[in-house]
Parts: sequence; C-alpha cells; structure tokens
Amino acid sequence: MILKTFGWSFAVTALGLAFAAWQWGWQAFGIVLILSILEISLSFDNAVVNAGVLKKMNAFWQRIFLTVGILIAVFGMRLVFPVVIVAITAKVGPIEAVQLALDHPDQYKDMVTDAHPAIAAFGGMFLLMIFLDFIFEDRDIQWLGWLERPLARLGKVDMLSVCVALVVLLVSALTFAVDAHTSTGQEDKTATVLLAGVAGLITYLVVGGLSGYFEDRLEEDEEREHEEEEKARAEGKQVSAVGLAGKAAFFLFLYLEVLDASFSFDGVIGAFAITNQIFWMALGLGIGAMYVRSLTVYLVRQGTLDDYVYLEHGAHYAIGALAAILLVTIEYSINEIITGLVGVVLIAASFWSSVRRNKALEAEAGDKDPDDDKTALHV
Repeated sequence: MILKTFGWSFAVTALGLAFAAWQWGWQAFGIVLILSILEISLSFDNAVVNAGVLKKMNAFWQRIFLTVGILIAVFGMRLVFPVVIVAITAKVGPIEAVQLALDHPDQYKDMVTDAHPAIAAFGGMFLLMIFLDFIFEDRDIQWLGWLERPLARLGKVDMLSVCVALVVLLVSALTFAVDAHTSTGQEDKTATVLLAGVAGLITYLVVGGLSGYFEDRLEEDEEREHEEEEKARAEGKQVSAVGLAGKAAFFLFLYLEVLDASFSFDGVIGAFAITNQIFWMALGLGIGAMYVRSLTVYLVRQGTLDDYVYLEHGAHYAIGALAAILLVTIEYSINEIITGLVGVVLIAASFWSSVRRNKALEAEAGDKDPDDDKTALHV
C-alpha cells in the first residue's frame, strides 16, 4: 500500500535530488532537500483537508488529482506562479521575468517581496473562508465542544462567514497594510490588500459555490438512482448519472486546485528565505507537493479520516491559523518554522484526541459486552 501510493513520490525524489546534484552540485542537493521538507511540513494540513474532499470522488478523479493535478501544483504554482507575479508586478513579459529570475535573482526576490501583500491578502481570505464555513457549521462530531457548539448556533445567521471575513479584511487593510513590508521598507498597500482580499473572497464563493451545488445535485441523484434504474429497465432504457457525477467531480477538482494554490503561497514565499534560485525552488517544492498529493490519497484509501474523526477539525483550525499568519505577514515577517509548527501541533493534538476517543469507545463497548451476554443467558 505504501509503495503503491508513494511510489511516484519516491521516484521523483530520487530523480530530483540526483538531477540537482548533477546539474548544480551538492549545495543545490541540500537546498532542494530542505525545501522539500519545508513544503511537506507546511502542507500537511492541506493533505488532510484535501482528503476530506477527495474521498467524495471516484477512482478516476483520484487519478486525475494525482496526474493532471500534480502537474498544475508543481509547474503551475511552484514555477509559473512566481514568474507570473513578477511579470505583473514589474509589468514585463513572462520570458523577461524568467530571464530576470535567472540573471538577477536578488532583484527577482525583491519583486516577489513587493507582491507579497497582495498574495497574502488573496490566500489569507480564501483560507479564512474555508475555516469560517467549517467552524460555523453544526456537526454531529465536535472536537472542542465548548467553542464549536456556540459558533455552530451563530452559524445559523445567513452569510455570517462572509461578514466576518470582510470585517477581518477591513481591519487588516487598515492596520497591517498601512505599513506593509516591501523590499524598500514599509509602504501603504491598503488599496492593494483590499482588492486582493475581495478577489480571494470572490474566488472562494464562486468555486466553492459551484462545487457545493453540483455535489448536492449528485447526492440528490444518488438518492433517486435505484428508483430511476427500475423505471428505465421497465421501459427498456438505461439511465446513467455519469454526466452529473462528472460535473460534480470536476468542480470539486477545481476547488482542490484553488485550495492547493492558496496553501502553496506560504511555501513559495518562505522558499525565498532559503534561496533565490527559481529552479531549485520549483524542484524542492515540487518534490514536497508530490508527497502531499500521495499523502492525501493514502488518507482516503486507508479511511484515516473515518477512524480518526478529529483530524479534519485539527486541519481546519490549522487553516484558520495559517490564514491569520498570512494576513499578519503583510506587515511583519514570521519564520516559516513557526508557520509549519502551528499546523503540525494542531493536527497532532486532534490525532491524539481521536486516539483517546477511540480507546474510550472500545472500553465502553468492552464493558457492555459481558452484560449483554448475561442478559441473553437469563432470557
């Protein structure tokens, strides 16, 4: 199971590290390895959340997620995205931006730093909406009941998550964005942060809304499936819900890609603290992204989220923390180790709580069994 799921990740790691050492030397080998570990540590919560969505897809779309999806994740977000950001910021063509990254890495880094307030606002708002929609939803299983129960009651207010997100964006624009961190010092990026934050919010509403709509349609269709099949057989026809399932899966896939893009922002920005070499960054972060994708599929196939029911809670709390960190980094620099540890600690805590819950349920079941046997004997 491990080799089947992580086989491609192992192969890409070996080839990537070997290529880095052969092409650029042992220094590149070490940096690519560090970047891979950085990406995995920062994105573990991404894998848990992705698994919650991916388990709703069939095997075909899971393969699409691992093939087409990984190409988008590695080449799109880890290589093309930084180039596009620089091209937009410097108002140059993509080819010129790549040339700038190769010939003038320090200047390239400065341009990405200047674009960080917009990136942080967009990604922060997208991730914040994911957290708010989760925490305001009434759930049968609750991890931190003292917090989640009252928030679930508040969540009955229509559009509450959007209102809270807009308030957070406004406060961030009027505080952090006034003295935003750039390559030349502190600058007022209020308008930029507001525009990028609204764009992130709109992106979430559009993509999340479409995926939710088609997912609901798919569930409704599945409820009628047996009834329709019987009717179709009686009429000599065959009814198929493949088209509807395809739409639902497609928009869920699109949602996953936007989600992965939002998670990758901190990894891409954090990588510049380690190296300015764009191809070293793309290779290291790409290897890390492969493991995140493989881990997502592993969690789905093993049914880990069903066995450890608080993992999704921990991952969403980590998302909320990451959203807050991204907004804070508009003005202040936060070490990537702190960012990664926050997510790891929250997920580890939720995992430990899940283990304790499972043991308690097993003990409770064990206590009941003897009584049930005695009752059966008396009867």
